[in-house]
Amino acid sequence: MTPAARLSAAIEVLDLYLTGTPLEKALTNWARRSRFAGSKDRAALRDIVFGCVRRRASLFHASDARSGRGLVAGFAAIDASRAQVEALFSGEGHAPAPLSEAETQALFGPERARDAEAEYDLPAWLIPDFEASLGAAALDVAHRLRDRAPVFLRVNLSRMSRAEAARLLAEDGIATEPHKSVATALRVTENPRRVAQNPLYMDGVIELQDAASQAVCAGLPEAEKMLDYCAGGGGKVLAYGARSTAALFAHDANQARLADLSERAQRAKLTVKTLTTSACDAAGPFDLVLVDAPCSGTGTWRRAPEAKWSLTPADLNDLLALQAGILDQAADLVSKGGCLAYATCSVLDAENMEQVQSFLARHSEFELVHHERLLPSEDGDGFFVAHLTKRGTGS
Repeated sequence: MTPAARLSAAIEVLDLYLTGTPLEKALTNWARRSRFAGSKDRAALRDIVFGCVRRRASLFHASDARSGRGLVAGFAAIDASRAQVEALFSGEGHAPAPLSEAETQALFGPERARDAEAEYDLPAWLIPDFEASLGAAALDVAHRLRDRAPVFLRVNLSRMSRAEAARLLAEDGIATEPHKSVATALRVTENPRRVAQNPLYMDGVIELQDAASQAVCAGLPEAEKMLDYCAGGGGKVLAYGARSTAALFAHDANQARLADLSERAQRAKLTVKTLTTSACDAAGPFDLVLVDAPCSGTGTWRRAPEAKWSLTPADLNDLLALQAGILDQAADLVSKGGCLAYATCSVLDAENMEQVQSFLARHSEFELVHHERLLPSEDGDGFFVAHLTKRGTGS
């Protein structure tokens, strides 16, 4: 496919998305209808589509059109000249139809005043929460969420050194560089899509895991029994187990999310016991319980840009109630003297420190001993973690 044909395909996919089709489904449906497209075409299309959705509000403003064509035209015009964009929108072959006079004026005429949504590339209702939570950094963080997220690998240092893993990856054409502060992390700088077929990945020596997530795991206290209470796919319990001799347990309210954990743990040469909700009490107490709670994901919207535009105030309120309920459940599983680690991939105070303060008001037996917030950057996603120690000794 030519670059222009890829833009036409992106318009098709984005029009489906804008009329209610989930983004991944729209991409999958296009791929099934377009067997002629190779892997490079599909990857390039995905990059265009995700780039457009990350900047949806500002691209709507730039093109003055709330459509797939408007998004793609605005995206194509970022740091490009009028001549370059017109060459892509030529109408020849599979290229999009030529720009109209009105479209050309919108894209390349005098700059028009932006509203807050277009300036931040965030839903208007969420901007006050961003500003209240992040202060002077709010706009900068919002703009970082418009760019593609870096890809990081976690090296299981009990199996191989980071330098050796980097060397072997390079032999397979996967270029990496070490993270400056997270000892297990490698940033992939070339050929990230080849990682899943690399022998180190298939053998559990490396895992795909953001550097901020790795940092949170590296900072967890030592334990004899560790429970990952909202484990999902199990990335964090595997990261913790790679540097600990603790007995490892994993739970998720949706047991289907744990389906692949046994195989992943086996590849990593670890043993992780999965628990149903009813089995957690019998297996406890635990001297470390990690609650990586369901959240808005505001710190990871570079990776899941569709979520940025689908989140509603009601959704956020439901998440706050869910987080509080999960924390209350997990508190009973922590041994005296043990640690309840609460984490989110959100940058919003309501899900982070305000949630912790509310928990402490309900549970006087806990005290806050550490908290940290990481903002989205080239060094990783946005993340928050708080360590809450349960007073007393023994079980």
